[in-house]
Amino acid sequence: MRFSAATSAIIATCIGLSSCTSSSTETALTVPPASVKTARVAPSQAIVPPSMPAASVPSIDPTPVAAITPPAGLRDPHELAWNGGAHETQAFDGLATTVGMPVPAERPVASLRPALNSSRSQPPYSQPMPPSAGFQRLKVYGHRFSDAKPMNFGRVAPRHFAVHGVDVSRWQANIDWARLRTQGANFAYIKATDGGDHIDPMFRTNWNRAQQAGIRRGAYHFFYWCRTAGEQADWFIRNVPRDPDALPPVIDVEYNHQSDCKMRLSTERVLEKMQVFMDKLERHYGQRPVIYTAPDFYKDHLRGQFRDYPFWLRSVAAHPSKIYPDRKWLFWQYSGSGLSQGVEGKIDLNVFNGGVEGWHDWVERSTGAGSAVAQR
Repeated sequence: MRFSAATSAIIATCIGLSSCTSSSTETALTVPPASVKTARVAPSQAIVPPSMPAASVPSIDPTPVAAITPPAGLRDPHELAWNGGAHETQAFDGLATTVGMPVPAERPVASLRPALNSSRSQPPYSQPMPPSAGFQRLKVYGHRFSDAKPMNFGRVAPRHFAVHGVDVSRWQANIDWARLRTQGANFAYIKATDGGDHIDPMFRTNWNRAQQAGIRRGAYHFFYWCRTAGEQADWFIRNVPRDPDALPPVIDVEYNHQSDCKMRLSTERVLEKMQVFMDKLERHYGQRPVIYTAPDFYKDHLRGQFRDYPFWLRSVAAHPSKIYPDRKWLFWQYSGSGLSQGVEGKIDLNVFNGGVEGWHDWVERSTGAGSAVAQR
């Protein structure tokens, strides 16, 4: 290639000056896109669990590279972030009060598409759950809950199920967990995180006290459609310990028209983002996540999808078989207006789809106490 005299002079001048720089593609990608909501994360001083090599898994979440830049202050992707003041929940922006997992009224139009292949092979576990000290069959209490808005469910009602439980968040405030257990809370799913930088301020307290009361507990994440799936998975992992006795983690996918996130995605994008999130959690915790959803979101996006995942279905006016006729389910949330000793105000009520023996068997298989989880 030939150079003119002027070009040679410019090159020589640039070489002689230390301030000459060039813009690279990597630099350009570090500028956050305006469509991605970001927030600062307080530096963490929590105990860092032993680091283990992460498996290389292809990502199917086609979000810009800039959007998956770790939040400011993140030192270790597996470092628990239980320090500093807790943030308000961005996924519930605009809600003054709520119980558990609300079902907003807005229903966007979903794009139609063929079903994705649900026969994906399970990803390798880069960080298997540590073994449990030994599986214990905790006593199952019959439920003594009542309901502020009782429903007639017909021939198959919640009372016909042996194992009841609750799901809670900051809105239940201080809970008497020991009392709640004797009222029939044999399991509890506890709100942990939503989005990529918000944690329920009562999570750590509820997580520890539920265990102390002898309640099987797990954590759930409210999925925020304006953040990348990988970023949200990292945030959940930072805040939820890998406890061998914990129930499988839950991804809560539903609509919330009062959120500041107005993004409406196609079904294909919804499924892709969910898969990225769930794969990352399954690799870290060694447990297949449970999918929680509500009727409108299920109808628009999840019908016929994720056949190899357990589902937790909200159905407060009818048995799930009437609202989700094509879906097998693991948990049924039958009330958002439950009443119980040990809790002031209302609480969400749920049942496990099986008897007492079925419950013990499922817990043993699904937690670190069962070899099927860590070795499959």
